[in-house]
Amino acid sequence: MATTNAKKLSELTGEGLATLLALVGSSDSVELKITLPEHEQQSTIAALGLDPLEAQIRQIYFFDTPDLQLNRSGVAVRARRIQGRSGDTVVKLRPVVPDDLPEDIRRAASVNVEVDATPNGYVCSASMKGKVPNADVREAVGGRGSVRKLFSKEQRAFFGAHAPEGLGLDDLHVLGPVFVLKQTLVPVEYGRRLVAELWLLPDGSRILELSTKCPPAEAFQVAVETRAYFGGKGLDLSADPQMKTKTSLDFFAARLAESRA
Repeated sequence: MATTNAKKLSELTGEGLATLLALVGSSDSVELKITLPEHEQQSTIAALGLDPLEAQIRQIYFFDTPDLQLNRSGVAVRARRIQGRSGDTVVKLRPVVPDDLPEDIRRAASVNVEVDATPNGYVCSASMKGKVPNADVREAVGGRGSVRKLFSKEQRAFFGAHAPEGLGLDDLHVLGPVFVLKQTLVPVEYGRRLVAELWLLPDGSRILELSTKCPPAEAFQVAVETRAYFGGKGLDLSADPQMKTKTSLDFFAARLAESRA
């Protein structure tokens, strides 16, 4: 069974829809998201009434090899510093088939299996999360602490089971940070929790993502409502999405290559 699909959701029929239904039914949650091209971001911010003074500030650091070996293996490792609360870490595996995960991993309280769906496709992932003090993240990314110690014993075992052989957490390079503004709102005409994240890369480029999460049983109803809401706001749902993680990894890997050269 395929666990990732780049075909537009509106074009799925037959087997493709059956695959998506099976994934959704076996997952813990579904996240519906779109990203907006830069020329539409200001108008979208205005249309939604987003206010940067109400946003939560975050710093996101990725960890990978200079040639993004982890990313190519379907593994993502990340740490975040978050304004006003504890930081967190995640080891993510994608794509996955939920029913193929080991039982202890599938039922672990720290693991969330989620289908991420955009107008142009979907992917199922398994994320093992942990909490960490913001100060510890700062020490580790500044070279004054161990990256490995940011992650729990359970996360380290999960990483070791899926990372390329011989590659440890302390072998990884810091890729980041990405400066992020996050705001949560509940538009009256939508009636659901909507999350807006503006990712700011050091070269001045921006990624604006809008997303909402729901239980698997509500996924298709929420998808219809979300599409209608976004369409009513004049948002372009046909543009190719700019994936936050991939774009950020490519940017910082290129910067690292330049500095090493």
